[in-house]
Amino acid sequence: MSLPLEAGTEACAGPEKGEISADLVRKADEIVRQYPASKRSAVLPLLHLWQEQFGYLGPRGVEWISQKLDLQEIQVLELVTFYPWFRQRPYGRFHFRVCRTLPCALGGAGKTFAALEKLMGVKGDPHHGALVSEDGRFSLEYAECLASCGTAPVILCNDDFHEKVDEARAAELVAACK
Repeated sequence: MSLPLEAGTEACAGPEKGEISADLVRKADEIVRQYPASKRSAVLPLLHLWQEQFGYLGPRGVEWISQKLDLQEIQVLELVTFYPWFRQRPYGRFHFRVCRTLPCALGGAGKTFAALEKLMGVKGDPHHGALVSEDGRFSLEYAECLASCGTAPVILCNDDFHEKVDEARAAELVAACK
């Protein structure tokens, strides 16, 4: 089975073009050795490793991991599509996640998200994955609870946590992305 490239990955120079380093193979082999009873147990750690290395899990990642673990590609793909933290296409250099659970929604997360959309110039349906700017600089998506309900609305910019992000603070955060 050969999975088609996700739209937007055609110009990527990463793993979809077959560039897998010896260091990645070594790290993957170390992970697999930690699961002697069942190599299948290494699938989530390998998915995380691949995404850390390349930024997303495209068809090449699914194929490579399935081959390494002697699994069918669908057995790997079902995990990639189930867990929202796994990305199936490249995201922006600055990836923003806006909490959308009730406390953040009541605290103004919708307005914050709309401000970020406008500032980043991203368009689309935010309920179907991340929105990515045409230049690849920004991506924006909703996230489930980011565990700071008392300081709503909260966002993550890459791995940096920000609380009480109103429209003005959102503009400051986008401006700081250099």
